[in-house]
Amino acid sequence: MRKFLFSSAMIGVIAGGWNTVQATRHGPRDWRLVMLWLGWGLSAAVAIGTVIEDANKRQVES
Repeated sequence: MRKFLFSSAMIGVIAGGWNTVQATRHGPRDWRLVMLWLGWGLSAAVAIGTVIEDANKRQVES
């Protein structure tokens, strides 16, 4: 769990998620909001995959 919390990729995703939530609360509800959430979801998936891949590489090297 710690590897996810302290990864720079996950910190970036969390910050982006906060911005996405704020845009949802205060911004217009149109197609751009859907694209914003889609982009955030893809970023989260890539960050999670990167953390898992790095952890697997470290485990193999040990």
